[in-house]
Amino acid sequence: MKAGSRKARAARALEVLARLRHEYPDAHCELDHRNAFELLCATILSAQCTDVRVNLVTPILFRKYPDAPALARARTPALEAIIRPTGFFRNKAKSLIGMAQALVADHGGEVPRTMDQLQGLPGVGRKTANVILGNAWGINEGVTVDTHVGRLSRRLGLSTEDDPVKVEQDLMKLIPREDWALISHLLIFHGRRVCVARRPRCEDCVLADICPSAFRVP
Repeated sequence: MKAGSRKARAARALEVLARLRHEYPDAHCELDHRNAFELLCATILSAQCTDVRVNLVTPILFRKYPDAPALARARTPALEAIIRPTGFFRNKAKSLIGMAQALVADHGGEVPRTMDQLQGLPGVGRKTANVILGNAWGINEGVTVDTHVGRLSRRLGLSTEDDPVKVEQDLMKLIPREDWALISHLLIFHGRRVCVARRPRCEDCVLADICPSAFRVP
């Protein structure tokens, strides 16, 4: 990639950030939660599931298992019955119980605040860890790259990568560190409301004039 193209991409990234910040001043994590533990559970449940569906399940989940010690003692069939609507419920139940047991055994029942410690928990990868760090603890360790963030990053010419980790690395080079958590929320908001997967609404998009993919579905 030529220096000029890198410079243009960096300038476009900052313009995307500015415009989306103005368009979505209330952009935030749309998983309902009251604390780091609840966000961690909700994020594990959100794999291959919509936030809307997760938000229907978690009130029941948290009434029965309000903290890590309670979830660590959960009986698998009872937990599976609650989280079944989120899909892949057997694997998710195993991850939730394992995560809670690790919190109790290794962290005094509290959600840790470092990338390494979070990734050491069952069911927690880098994406989930980024969600917790950025939204529960206000720590910008990386950029959360879900399907929306990946799709929009490619459409906007901010990354050519398909691998979420490589997309994250590209975005971290383009976006100021203090905005790493925010850019994820902004791209997710825009991806859900305007730049949808199959038929992006380019005619309503505040980025259309700077988007290399405008009025084309890549």
